[in-house]
Amino acid sequence: MKPVAATPLAFVRMLLTAYDRHGADPGSALARAQITPELLRQADGAVTSRQLEVLAAEAMRELDDEALGWFSRKLPWGSYGMLLRASLTAPTLGVALRRWCRHHGLLTPDVVLRLSVQAGQATVTLTDVAIRPAGREFCLVTLLRNLHGVACWLIDSRIPLQEARFPFAAPPHAGAYPLLFPGPVVFAGGGDEACLVFDARYLDLPLRRDEAALNTMLPRALALIVRPYRRDRLLVQRVRAWLRGQPGQAGAEAVADALNLSARTLHRQLREEGASLQALKDEVRCEQALQALRRSSRSIKQVALTVGFQNEKSFSRAFRQWTGEAPVDYRRRLAQDKMPPS
Repeated sequence: MKPVAATPLAFVRMLLTAYDRHGADPGSALARAQITPELLRQADGAVTSRQLEVLAAEAMRELDDEALGWFSRKLPWGSYGMLLRASLTAPTLGVALRRWCRHHGLLTPDVVLRLSVQAGQATVTLTDVAIRPAGREFCLVTLLRNLHGVACWLIDSRIPLQEARFPFAAPPHAGAYPLLFPGPVVFAGGGDEACLVFDARYLDLPLRRDEAALNTMLPRALALIVRPYRRDRLLVQRVRAWLRGQPGQAGAEAVADALNLSARTLHRQLREEGASLQALKDEVRCEQALQALRRSSRSIKQVALTVGFQNEKSFSRAFRQWTGEAPVDYRRRLAQDKMPPS
């Protein structure tokens, strides 16, 4: 398939301010990225993610600055590789990200990264202390996109975002942001903090990469910023948790929408995890039915409606398949078990 040009030229122009600041000529890097002067003159043009990756890599090498002029001092070529190497020996993603945030502060005081957890949500906050204004948007986008890509790579799993928030008004190219940040994107209009929010359970996953994998990846490390991960190692748990919060049956479209996926992607990723949506639905409905029969005095018909069945007969048939006995027999057995011995 032909690569799609969906990366705004605005990001290219922001990157080129690094050459202006260092008094260098970007001609060679633009040629390597196959970005022509005619394309640069387009008001609303776009390039492919690969073109931006090539341009950024050339610029970082030529200028010896992985920060591309954003900060008060250069970050020499290899700085972010060093951060990744320092995080690689962490036992879990949470420990790795905390190391990343702490060590990033040793590279520059111009931004502050921190990881916090509250009410089951993990939030990575990026505070702008002294980013150079000309590259501020591109800096915030790149640092957060890079951190998210590194996190996905470390655990070899897609990490869906519950929110990506930026401290500026929606730019003209705001339509490109959902391609970079898989989840709701919010433009706050002002302030000095950008953040990513995701399910905190990902922090407990073990790292799945080693030194050999790192050495293989580093030559194309910038691809982490744009590489979409297919596998989601917590998708089964996330689907199960969402289904538990529903009063009745939910279709694939509703589940997929709630998890920011297409129905086709939902089915495929569950299949890759050895599960199916129907099996998870049955598991949750069985769990809810057992709880209702055990803890309430509602009739079998009421329980059936509560867990998503249209009538008592179909519920009884399904319940027998799940447990090996009819719901009325299950409730009767519970009552007998509670009776004191004579």
